[in-house]
Amino acid sequence: MKLPQQKAREATGGKRLQVGFVLARSFTLSAFALFVDTLRLASDEADKSGRILADWKVLGSTRHLITSSCGVQVAPTSDFVDPAEFDYVAVVGGLLRNDLAVDHETLAFLKKTAARRVPLIGICTGTFILAEAGLMGQHETCVSWLHYQTFRERFPDHPVRADRLYNLDRERGSCAGGSSAADLAASIVRRHVGRAAERNALEVLQIDKARTAFDIQPRRPLEIESGDDRLRAALILMESHVEKKISIPAIAKSVGLSRRQLERIFIENTNNTPAAVYQKVRLERARQMVLKTRTPLVDIAVEVGFTNASYFAKTFKKVFGHSPGTLRSKRRPRPDGAP
Repeated sequence: MKLPQQKAREATGGKRLQVGFVLARSFTLSAFALFVDTLRLASDEADKSGRILADWKVLGSTRHLITSSCGVQVAPTSDFVDPAEFDYVAVVGGLLRNDLAVDHETLAFLKKTAARRVPLIGICTGTFILAEAGLMGQHETCVSWLHYQTFRERFPDHPVRADRLYNLDRERGSCAGGSSAADLAASIVRRHVGRAAERNALEVLQIDKARTAFDIQPRRPLEIESGDDRLRAALILMESHVEKKISIPAIAKSVGLSRRQLERIFIENTNNTPAAVYQKVRLERARQMVLKTRTPLVDIAVEVGFTNASYFAKTFKKVFGHSPGTLRSKRRPRPDGAP
């Protein structure tokens, strides 16, 4: 009598799912652990950890320990080998700092991987590393809302979104990090190993159900409470397009609604039109800049999408009760004398 994992192995032609991991300096341990543990638990029954249906390696230019953002260190288990050995190579990013996240040998390996048409995945800020290497330009990159503005500033010509959990096409993948790493890993397991293996992994991890690439990041812009994913996705899009405004019809299309349907949802949940809420999002960004920076008010107006500084000041006062100049004059100086 054949065991379930033997049947699954035969169903995949005897080939194990192979994933190589590249860890950046100060990588995010939770994202790496959730991804690799999903593979581990999908590879065998229950919690036996046999590498029957999947296998993985941590790749590095040296065998030196790599320190995560929380201080835990991980040692590479393999030198850089032929990328064709893997079904995917996943780059796990972490803290965004000025120094190089990976060395030049690692970048060369990633470019070689792309040239061999092996799918590359950016986990958390691993997408920044791939973009820096010129490997994400044709892929709609998914990043955390927390890193959206930074990604746009560094790579203004790259398509990017911060409302979805992850994105995966034939040659590139990206995810927002955190728990979405398990969702992305589960989708890969489902595709290459099977639903039974995915279900085993998620049950042991105490995850009720993997979220899809169309699920929305758990973010509440403007602290608006709503269970409607389409509304939350629209709000995240608004937050992501403060300076370079996006039209209301474009927002509606992006979340799968007509303009009229979007307006109805906003009125039902916020008692305001999408345009009014969008203006509030932009003004809230302006208020934070007024309070926390010394950026000239004219520049703030432009940065949040107002072409007329006088109209910006008038609208700002109408919403917050004070003009931008008055609000800035009332802010308390910090004890260290910093702005």
